[in-house]
Amino acid sequence: MNLLFPLIAVLIWSVNTIVSKLSADAIDPAAISFYRWLLALLVLTPFCLPGVWRHRRTIKGHLGQLLLLGLLGMVLYQSLAYYAAHSVSAVMMGILGATIPLLTILLSLLVLRLAPTRGILLGGILSFIGLVWLVSGGNPAQLLAQRPGNGEVMMLAASTSYALYGVLTKRWAIPLPTWQSLYVQIFFGVVLLLPGFLLAPEVALTQQNLPLVLFAGLFASIVAPFLWILGVQRLGASTTSIFMNVVPVFTALIAVLFLHEQLHSYHWIGGGITLTGVILAQRLKTPLRQPAIRES
Repeated sequence: MNLLFPLIAVLIWSVNTIVSKLSADAIDPAAISFYRWLLALLVLTPFCLPGVWRHRRTIKGHLGQLLLLGLLGMVLYQSLAYYAAHSVSAVMMGILGATIPLLTILLSLLVLRLAPTRGILLGGILSFIGLVWLVSGGNPAQLLAQRPGNGEVMMLAASTSYALYGVLTKRWAIPLPTWQSLYVQIFFGVVLLLPGFLLAPEVALTQQNLPLVLFAGLFASIVAPFLWILGVQRLGASTTSIFMNVVPVFTALIAVLFLHEQLHSYHWIGGGITLTGVILAQRLKTPLRQPAIRES
């Protein structure tokens, strides 16, 4: 039963990748980004605002950190994904998004001074090879003649942003309950997204885009994180994190069934190599350097 919590969470996030792709033809990226987090903020307010008020002194002491987390996790990550969806398939978005665990580990080497392991080294090399194969469409020599598309670059930037968000969250360990911390970050996200929303050429909600906004604002922003947190509490962070590797699989299946996207050989090969690298980086924890044994 406990396994269902993270499994349903990653299924929701996989569907949200499809929602991001559908939104490309239905609503301006700045508009869906703003509406999504505004909706989440309004729904969470009755539950979180009293606790936020009680912890206002703690929040005041960490305003800068919470603002940066809101920028990375609520603004840059999803906004870049919405823009990437205009030129990248949902399958590719799912695979590139699956690099977040590896990017988190790599950034942890710099920010948290995490000790390098054989898994990080081998996983990093394999994932890089897989990504080159993916982005080049199975023809790495093509990258020498032309740079990667803007969509792929934006999706990798989105993944890097969220990976840095996770690393900084761990480093700062802000002394707030999880949902109150998220609430303040979402508030800052809404404030930061407002200028782009006001400048967007078309922000009207329609019968076509309203269901996309509702799914992103309720299920992807509230229900999935709630289930994921339950999974972490009951299974542990290490076990729960493994489920993130299923996201590209779910995304690809849904994209093929409902968007009729085509799976090409380079998706299988590049995606497989990339995911193998991510799993190796997560699971192979043998240090690169064994500690010296002192002789007595």
